[in-house]
Amino acid sequence: MIACGRRPVSRAPSGFGRGDSTSGRGLHALPRPVAVVVGAGGVLGAAHVGVGAALEQRGFVPDMIIGTSVGALNGAIAAAHPDTAAPWLDHVWTRLSRREVYPLGFPASRASVFTDRGLRRLIAGAGLPSRIEQLAVPFTAVAMDLATGAPALLDHGDLESALLASAAVPGMLPPVDREGWTLVDGGVIAYVPVLAALRAGAASVVVLSTGPECSPLSPTVPRRRADAIAARAGLLLMHHQIERDLHEVAQHIPTVVLPTGIEEWPAPWDFGHSQRLISTASRTAGRFLDGLHVSGPGLYRAEGPPGTSDGPAEASTSPNSTAPTSSNSTSSISGVAL
Repeated sequence: MIACGRRPVSRAPSGFGRGDSTSGRGLHALPRPVAVVVGAGGVLGAAHVGVGAALEQRGFVPDMIIGTSVGALNGAIAAAHPDTAAPWLDHVWTRLSRREVYPLGFPASRASVFTDRGLRRLIAGAGLPSRIEQLAVPFTAVAMDLATGAPALLDHGDLESALLASAAVPGMLPPVDREGWTLVDGGVIAYVPVLAALRAGAASVVVLSTGPECSPLSPTVPRRRADAIAARAGLLLMHHQIERDLHEVAQHIPTVVLPTGIEEWPAPWDFGHSQRLISTASRTAGRFLDGLHVSGPGLYRAEGPPGTSDGPAEASTSPNSTAPTSSNSTSSISGVAL
């Protein structure tokens, strides 16, 4: 792991933080410091905006934000504009197009299909400071060292290059040379960077993740076509990485995975669904948050099919409890004490 500097994170008094420290209800009962972890997902990152809006509506401000790829961009905007990130993110996402982010016909070099000039323009228009240390909330962008495969935790220095590195999808966008390393998209090694949050000293984690790879997978055998087989294998690989990391962290601290409620995801290049993703994720995450109950380390998330929850659900866990609980018949929340 390349730890590119480390700013100290201020901690709240021991025990549970803001809000009612005895009931365990809601995000304000989570132990501090709380890290918001924002996963990768490309165009699907619009769902982050909806989930973030649900958090903002409930007055929640994290102690640190850690993001990978598009999650790093969304996370940096949230870190720059605490309490008012939702309108900034909505402004960015509802005006995006494929040509703006991935312009064809202007390759930066033989190292990538697309230039990063579209991403640079997007970063420049997001109201961000020039350096990571100037963000209002401590922030880390996760990239991968192309030489060793180690995660690079970028928490100081130039912000633009950190975001470009974290989003540099290998082969699609050019690698970024930074402080002696050649860096690419952090999603390769940490699609949902919860391990980085644990290492940074988080006492609890709130996870914003998107896409089918972040949901329970059905045991489906794809059509016997090369593209379908490759897509299924990639989905399984990413899903197992995410689950491994979530369960490892949940052994130590409360790990809350916020649902999006989205059943049909758009194509990777299709930015035309952003408003649908934002509004669906906001409603679903809000209902989940209103019924959240945390009682210790464990994994708290909706286990039912996406979009099935029509009322608040409750997650609870105890050191000897692994059974899922549910407050309605259409969805369940598992509190897994690991």
